Amino acid sequence: MRYGDGGGLNQAQRVRREQVRWQAAGLFAAGVAAPRVAKILEVSEKSAYQWRRAWTSGGTAALASKGPPGPDPTLSDAQLERLRQRLEAGPAAAGYADDQRWTLVRVVALIATLFRLRVGITTAWQAMQRLGYTAQLPVHRAIERDEDAIAHWRRYRWPALKESPREAAHGSVSPTSAVRR
Repeated sequence: MRYGDGGGLNQAQRVRREQVRWQAAGLFAAGVAAPRVAKILEVSEKSAYQWRRAWTSGGTAALASKGPPGPDPTLSDAQLERLRQRLEAGPAAAGYADDQRWTLVRVVALIATLFRLRVGITTAWQAMQRLGYTAQLPVHRAIERDEDAIAHWRRYRWPALKESPREAAHGSVSPTSAVRR
């Protein structure tokens, strides 16, 4: 069999399959029966019969690829800009007061609310990437962040913590060691 089971197709695979269907259309036009077309093109007889029905009712154009299934997975530039504005307002503005982080599930819910569009987590991740967000680096600081307290801590507390411990008596910590105090 030429067509594998399951899995999504990328654009190149859709084009390849469309070319096979067009070859089938040429064979149907030459009067070749569906079982023979299936054998020649190494596809199932069921597919060959479906293609013949589509070809009979709509010609070769009926065998053209219909593109990826489902809704268009990308957001327009205008939608992305509107999404950016809502993301910058923060999770609290969207009703997530308990945790100040945007998760992909929350972004999917936000897209559904804003645009009445159901998208998957992958689409939300791609939209976040297009907006410049990364998983490793938070874009926004915590609301409770106190810059003065952080600067004070870095200037006075951190150097004291960073210093090496004072010279301690060298010796062994083993209870059986000859050097004990």
